[in-house]
Amino acid sequence: MAEYDLVVVGGGPTGENVADRAVSGGLSVALVEAERVGGECSYWACMPSKALLRPAAVLAQARAVPGAAEAVTGSLDAAAVLARRDEVVSGFDDAGQAEWLSGAGVSLVRGRARLAGPRGVEVTGPDGGTSELTARHAVAVCTGSVPFVPGVPGLAEAGFWTSREGTAAKEVPESLVVIGGGVVACELAWAWHSLGARVHMLARGGRLLSGNEPFAGERVAEALRAAGVEVRTGADVVEVAGGADGRTVRFRDGSGEHRVTAAEVLVATGRRPATDGLGLETVGLDAAALADVDDSCRVRGVEEGWLYAVGDVNGRANVTHMGKYQGRAVGDAIAARARGGEAAPEPWSRWAATADHHAVPQVVFTEPEVAAVGRTEEAAREAGLRVRAVEYDLGWVAGAGLFAPGYAGRAKMVVDEDRRVVVGCTLVGPGVGELVHAATVAVVGEVPLERLWHAVPAFPTVSEVWLRLLEAYGR
Repeated sequence: MAEYDLVVVGGGPTGENVADRAVSGGLSVALVEAERVGGECSYWACMPSKALLRPAAVLAQARAVPGAAEAVTGSLDAAAVLARRDEVVSGFDDAGQAEWLSGAGVSLVRGRARLAGPRGVEVTGPDGGTSELTARHAVAVCTGSVPFVPGVPGLAEAGFWTSREGTAAKEVPESLVVIGGGVVACELAWAWHSLGARVHMLARGGRLLSGNEPFAGERVAEALRAAGVEVRTGADVVEVAGGADGRTVRFRDGSGEHRVTAAEVLVATGRRPATDGLGLETVGLDAAALADVDDSCRVRGVEEGWLYAVGDVNGRANVTHMGKYQGRAVGDAIAARARGGEAAPEPWSRWAATADHHAVPQVVFTEPEVAAVGRTEEAAREAGLRVRAVEYDLGWVAGAGLFAPGYAGRAKMVVDEDRRVVVGCTLVGPGVGELVHAATVAVVGEVPLERLWHAVPAFPTVSEVWLRLLEAYGR
């Protein structure tokens, strides 16, 4: 039995950050990983999906600018794009990530972990053998999330892709049906369409990207349709059947019942916490308990407070950067508590993850991009805030016109009228992902509008939209 100050279960970006910060705080740390160090983000999500999307975005931007457009004489090389994707994910080899852990002073334990009573972790190794780890101070569960697969009749028998196959496929399918209308569905529909697949999207909701401002999903849907993707909203999938011609999806929408057949079906209908087989019952918990955490991600109701649930597994903000953010706070909190320090972190201390409540930034890497942070206008009103929202056409900003003639985009700022601070911002347009951090600083910092007037954007950049939004709001 090996003993460490901290045992981290899960070696994705969240677990890596917990471990790194705890080691920096003077603790001994073991990290247990069943698959690849670096986790979902590095091999089957953020990194490969963006590698698939980036070439099409670059090509579209070049074609939009006179002078550059004339130099573009070919189309995307799908084989080269897939090869670049493989390079980005290091050929699906985690040796480099494992080396980084070793250099950081973290002990890597390969295998599948489950809790085995208070502060105990049992690991089943690749050879089937088991070993036991004991944590002196804490165990941090950082197992992430897995795709949610709806119980559609025939789906399992017909076979389907999840986001893993959707980012790791070795060849471009001739055709693809995407079931879903969220971020993963939109990004992978765009990626595989750009590489030559015929794509059909079936979104159950009334619009794409339903958690965003309505105009965001509308503009993405318009762009997908204009590019040749068949987008159906309000589509309820009722059956999937395999056959000689591929997989046939039967669905209903407002106009009746329909069928579409494609070589592959991608299910992108959300994710759920990865808690299967974690052994939570050995410490008197169930999966739902991991969502009940304080701002240091310590699970409430666990005697002596030794258990933490960090990142996607606690469901607070299911994006990689927020999992890493939580991980940094948790690693610092565990190290401080091990030294007899900070017991109940105050908001905005190093030991508290509070920005994941109402200040989560996210970028959807479609064309156009969608970048957002904070609350939508609807969500702000539902929370009881007295808000005012202003919008501005990004195409009217001088920097946007230089970015590309005919630049089309939109920005929306949501202001809490009582405090006169920005509580939400959404931007849609080419390249807007690089604008969202300014909005994030404004939201997290609760910067008064009177101060934002003095944050002067450089001319001529697209960031000048901030000045235009303030002007639209008025003094």
